[in-house]
Amino acid sequence: MRRRTVIALVAALSSGVAAHGQEKPVSFTNDVMPFLLKAGCASGTCHAKPEGQNNFKLSVFAFDPKHDYNEIVRDDRGRRLFLAAPEESLLLKKATGAIPHEGGTRIDPGSEAYRTILTWIRQGVPFKQEGEPKLAGVSVEPRGKIYAKLAAQQLKVTARYSDGSVRDVTRLSLYTSNDKEVAVVDEQGLVKVGALNGEGVVVASYMGLVDVARITVPADKKLPDDLYAKLPVNNEIDRLVWARLKKLGIAPSAGCTDEEFLRRASLDSIGVLPSAGQAKEFIASTDPKKREKLVDQLLQHPNYPDHWAIKWGDLIRPNPSRVGVKPVFLLDAWLRDAFRRNMPYDEMVRTLLTAQGSTHEYGPVALFRDKREPADASAFVSQIFLGVRMDCARCHHHPSEKWTQEDYYQLAACFGQMKRKGQGISAPISGEPEFIWYAPGGKVEHPVTEAVMTPKAPDGPEMPYIDGQDPRARLVDWMGGSDNPFFAKAITNRIWGEFFGRGIVEPVDDFRASNPPTNEELIEWLAKDFVAHGHDLKHLMRTIMLSHVYQLSSLPDEHNIADTKNFSRSYRRRLTAEVLLDAVCDVTGVKDGYSGLPKGSRAVQTWNHKLDSDFMDAFGRPNASQECPCERDRKPSVVQALHLMNSNSLQEKLSSDDGRAAKLAKSSLAEPGIVRELYLATFNRLPQAGELQTALRFFNAPGATKATATQDLAWALINSAEFVFNH
Repeated sequence: MRRRTVIALVAALSSGVAAHGQEKPVSFTNDVMPFLLKAGCASGTCHAKPEGQNNFKLSVFAFDPKHDYNEIVRDDRGRRLFLAAPEESLLLKKATGAIPHEGGTRIDPGSEAYRTILTWIRQGVPFKQEGEPKLAGVSVEPRGKIYAKLAAQQLKVTARYSDGSVRDVTRLSLYTSNDKEVAVVDEQGLVKVGALNGEGVVVASYMGLVDVARITVPADKKLPDDLYAKLPVNNEIDRLVWARLKKLGIAPSAGCTDEEFLRRASLDSIGVLPSAGQAKEFIASTDPKKREKLVDQLLQHPNYPDHWAIKWGDLIRPNPSRVGVKPVFLLDAWLRDAFRRNMPYDEMVRTLLTAQGSTHEYGPVALFRDKREPADASAFVSQIFLGVRMDCARCHHHPSEKWTQEDYYQLAACFGQMKRKGQGISAPISGEPEFIWYAPGGKVEHPVTEAVMTPKAPDGPEMPYIDGQDPRARLVDWMGGSDNPFFAKAITNRIWGEFFGRGIVEPVDDFRASNPPTNEELIEWLAKDFVAHGHDLKHLMRTIMLSHVYQLSSLPDEHNIADTKNFSRSYRRRLTAEVLLDAVCDVTGVKDGYSGLPKGSRAVQTWNHKLDSDFMDAFGRPNASQECPCERDRKPSVVQALHLMNSNSLQEKLSSDDGRAAKLAKSSLAEPGIVRELYLATFNRLPQAGELQTALRFFNAPGATKATATQDLAWALINSAEFVFNH
C-alpha cells in the first residue's frame, strides 16, 4: 500500500512538471512502445513469445498496448519502474545492459530511445495524453522506383495520425526484403540493390502497420522497342504482360508448338492426356482457328467438372472421419454438379456460405458441420474466398498486414448466429443427420476486451444484426459487389495459378500489402473482366488459354532464363496425383480400380482422400486427416521417382494382355510405327530422328521380343520428365 501511494504522489508531481511545459508530454502508445518494438523487446523471439520471457510478457508487435502498459507499470507490484529515481528503473537498466539481461543491450544509454522512456517515467508513466491522436497509417517513399544495379536508396517512412498530423518514423520502423538477391535493406531503411535484374519488395512496418517499396532492376541491355511491338496480342492479357516485360527488360520465349499446346491445354483444363488419335488429328489440321476451337471443346468435355471438383475438394472437403462419410459424399456430388452446370462463381459461393438444412440431404451444409465455431469459419472464409490469410489475427495483430483481432472476430460474427440440432460430429459414419440453420440470437466476443463484435467483412462496412436477416447473406452480398477489393481478384488469381503454376500474387491466397502482385494492372483487369462476364469461370479460363502468354514455350532463352514470376515463358509443373495416375492408365490402356466406385472409374472421380491408392499418396495427394484448405506440394521427389520406377502396378499394366503394349506388339505395325504410336500416346508428339533411333535399340537388345521391347520403351517414356511434367 505504501509503495502504491508513493507511485501516485510521484506521478502527480511528474504530471505537474509536464503540464508547465518543461518537458514535451510523452505517450506510451505513440512514443514509448515504438522504441521497445524497434529494440526487439516486443518480437516473437523475446518478450512477445507465447509464454513471455522471464515472467515478462508483451503483445506481439504491440498489438495490445493496454496489456503492455499494465505489464510494464503494474505487473509484479510495479517493480520494473522506480518513479522516485527514474534512472534506476529496471526497465532501463536491463535494456541498457547495466544489469545482466538475457537479451543483451537493446538500448544505448543517452540515445533517443533512452531519453524518451526516461522522460515518460519522469512524467508519471501516463498511458495516454489528453486528446492524443491515433495512428491511422504509414507510407514509405519512394514507393516504386527503377534502380540501376548496385545502387543505394534511403527509404523514408511517414506515420499519419487521426488528427491529420504526420511524423517521420524512418528510424523506428522495421524493414524486410522479400528477395535478398534483388535488394537488401538494413535496420535504418537503407536499401542496397544487388547485381541481378528483377523486382523485389521491401516491407516497412511501424507499430503493426505496413507499406511497401517496390525495387525494379531492369536488365543491363535495353531491348529494342520493336521487339515488343511485334509480339502477338490475342487479348488484353498479352498487352499487360508485354508492358510489364518491357519495363523489366525481359523478352518472352517463342510460342509453343501445336503439340505442346494440345497437351498443355488439355491437362490444365480437364486433366486428361490427349489420345494418340487426337494428337495426330490436331497436328495435321491446317485450320487457323484450331486452337480456339480446341479450347471450346475442352471446356465442354465431360471430364471438366471432375477435374475442377478435385481442386475445390482440396480447398473445402472435410475429413470424412471427422464429419462423416455421407456429408462429404454429398458435398463432392454438389461440387461436381456446380461445375457441370457452370454455376456462376458468386452463386456458388453464396450457396456454400449460406447453406442450411440436413447434413444427410444437402451437400454444402457439410461446410458448417466441419467449421463449427465462428472463429474457425472466419479464417477459412477469408483465405478461400477473399485470398486473405487472417490466421495470425486470431491471437494478435497480423505481423505483416493491417489486420487486427477486431477484424478477425468481426468476420467471425457473421457466423455467430448459426443453430444446430441432432447428432454432432461422430466419426466415421455419422449415422444420424445434423440440422444446421440461421436464427436470431447468438454473439461473438473479442477474446481480449470481451466486447460483442458487430459483423463486418475485412475492409467492408459494418453489418449490425437485424432480426430475420442472415448476416451470412449480407456478407456474400458484399463479396459479390463490384467494389469488393478481394473477391474477384482472389478467384482470378487462383485460376491463373492453376494454368501457370504460380499466381500473380503468390501464394495464391495470400493477398497483403507486403506481398503485392507481380503485375497489378493484369490482376485488376482480370477481376473486372470476370465480374463483367457474370463471374463465369469458363469465360475466365477461355480468356487465359487463348492469350499468347499462355501459349509461350517452356524453353527459356538468354533474356528470361532467370525469370520465375513475370510469365515470360511457360513454367513447367508436375502433374497432380489424380491427373498423372489417369495419364498412366490412358497410356498403358489398363484402368485402376477404386473402392466404392464403378469399374472403369478415373482417379479424378475419387471423392475423398481415404480411398486407397499408393500411387496418389506418393504423388502428393493430401493427407485425409489434414485440415482444409490442403496445399499440394508439386515439387518432384525421390519417393515419386522410385515409386514410378519400381511400381508393381505399373509393370502389371505394361504386361497386361489387354494393355496398349500387348496390342501394339500383336499389331501389324513395324517397329518404327510402334515407337511413333507410343510417343503420340505419352508426349502427344512424334519422335525426333535421334529419339527414333534410340528407341529402336529396345527392339535390337539381346533377348528382346517385340512384346518386351514395347513394354520397356513404354516404361522408359512414362518415367521421363517430359511425361510427368506439363510443359
